[in-house]
Amino acid sequence: MITSLLILKLLKFVLVGFSGMLIDYGVTWLLKEKAKLNQYLANSAGFILAASSNYIWNRLWTFASQSEQITREYFSFILISVVGLAINNLVILLLNGKLKLNFYLAKLIAIVVVTAWNFSMNFLITFGE
Repeated sequence: MITSLLILKLLKFVLVGFSGMLIDYGVTWLLKEKAKLNQYLANSAGFILAASSNYIWNRLWTFASQSEQITREYFSFILISVVGLAINNLVILLLNGKLKLNFYLAKLIAIVVVTAWNFSMNFLITFGE
């Protein structure tokens, strides 16, 4: 059974994720279109910068963590995000590389998939809910 507290945390996680998506898309676009870096390198940089921002906001707001083990939490969050990055790049590779869907549409779909992964793993592991 999904509780209202879990739904509230998910909504907060999604709002934080939206701010991260703006960082992710902005950095990805800047590095891919302006700096002319490889799209997967640009995607990775955008994703990691967004994940770091998301950790801070999720720790403070979504999960209101009181843990003094900030380093452990951060690396857990980043490890989950890196696995999410692999999922993200795989979805983009399949949708854009194989099915020829627009890169940014493929990236948006990948974000939805990775959001489900990140929330569930951080809820269960990083913040020990």
